[in-house]
Amino acid sequence: MIATTPKEFNNRDEPRNSCCAGRKEALKGFSLLELMIVIAIGFTMAAVSIMALMPMFTQNHVDQAYDTTLSVLRTYRNLAITQGNRYIITFWTTDPPCQVANQSCIQVQVWGFNSATNTNLAPTTVFTYELPQDIQFATQAGFPVSTPDGFSNATTATWTTHMCNVTEGGDPCLVFAPDGSAQDDTGGVSGGSYISGNYNNALIYLTRPASNMYSSRAIDVWGTTGRVRGWRLYNEGGANYWVQQ
Repeated sequence: MIATTPKEFNNRDEPRNSCCAGRKEALKGFSLLELMIVIAIGFTMAAVSIMALMPMFTQNHVDQAYDTTLSVLRTYRNLAITQGNRYIITFWTTDPPCQVANQSCIQVQVWGFNSATNTNLAPTTVFTYELPQDIQFATQAGFPVSTPDGFSNATTATWTTHMCNVTEGGDPCLVFAPDGSAQDDTGGVSGGSYISGNYNNALIYLTRPASNMYSSRAIDVWGTTGRVRGWRLYNEGGANYWVQQ
């Protein structure tokens, strides 16, 4: 048997101790403080990103409401011409017909007639188009007195030359007729044919109340032709004005 000294035993243990120390070092992770700092930085970056994107989200809602309103007006004018029907367009901020209180929506009704009896039929709802809940048919204090195409004023959210007293109880509406014009609801039937009502111009404002009004839009309709035109609010040199889109 070979004798060994305590020193030799110590030397044999050194690599073993060194190995274990390395493993302990490798197993070391993040402290709770470090983890909390990383999480706080992540939340801060997320909050800054959301704040930076909020104007874009708001603008997207205004654009969506504007595009929906334009599309509804143009689509049902074209359908009135191609189908020979009358379509009633009304603009609401109440429920019903809107699904949510204080939400703006557009109701479309088809208004037929009986050619045998020369009488109008009761309007039938085709569809109700909901706008984003933060966008309304409304005005803001800074809207310019000079209105799109000189129609109405800067304080009436939805305006038509003539109110619709026959079908809508005195509310503003547009009736797109088979000739493409926009009218009120005084039209009737004679000899199996539709008789025109009064030509009806319209001006509709779209905005996000109590917010940046320079994302606001306006849409007007010429009664005699049914032409639909869109506008956007701008500011230059301290003056607000509408620009056709």
